[in-house]
Amino acid sequence: MTDRTVDTPLGPGRLVVDAANEPRAVLLLGHGAGGGVEAFDLAALAEVLPGRGVTVVRYEQPWRTAGKRVAPAPAALDKGWEPAVAAVLDAFPGLPLVVGGRSAGARVACRGFTPPAVGVVCLSFPLHPPGKPERSRSGELAAVSGPVLVVQGVADPFGTPDEVRAALSAAGRNLEVVSIPGATHSFEPRTKAAKMEAATLVESLVAPIAAFVAGLTPTLGPTYS
Repeated sequence: MTDRTVDTPLGPGRLVVDAANEPRAVLLLGHGAGGGVEAFDLAALAEVLPGRGVTVVRYEQPWRTAGKRVAPAPAALDKGWEPAVAAVLDAFPGLPLVVGGRSAGARVACRGFTPPAVGVVCLSFPLHPPGKPERSRSGELAAVSGPVLVVQGVADPFGTPDEVRAALSAAGRNLEVVSIPGATHSFEPRTKAAKMEAATLVESLVAPIAAFVAGLTPTLGPTYS
């Protein structure tokens, strides 16, 4: 694992790179509004995917690097994200880039998606604020002009997998939505029993993302080594 600083209009951000020995693709992931790059799902992907041929780059937004506790408005997050995408493209020339993130980071990746990125991975996409389904953000998912994978906990108060599917169907999009049994918005196991099954949970997160990346890079072979 290595760290790299990224200069942005809002101050320095930070790239945390977990490199594959023989990378077939790069996955750039942003964090949520209430946590950082050490989040359970982001850390799990960074630990496992490099062994399957995918270099994982976790991006810490400038507000988090500066030690602030409250995320700025979406427009500021977008400004902080754009230099990270450019830096990763520059650092890994020739490798397909998949972008994504968890929660607010997933929203940023959707809003900022543009080629040469080839797809988006959304972990715990916050479809709506808890208890307020009328405030849907499905338009951000539906507007992505490329393949999107949504990985959602079945008990996510920000939107269940079925809610995400229904919202996308209403918007005329048929995106891949993966359900994670027993998971809430954070994915992190909380009970003793859930912690004992953590390896199974990690694989349920990693496997569909590895397959999604492999499907976007067919000429480079599978992401499993």
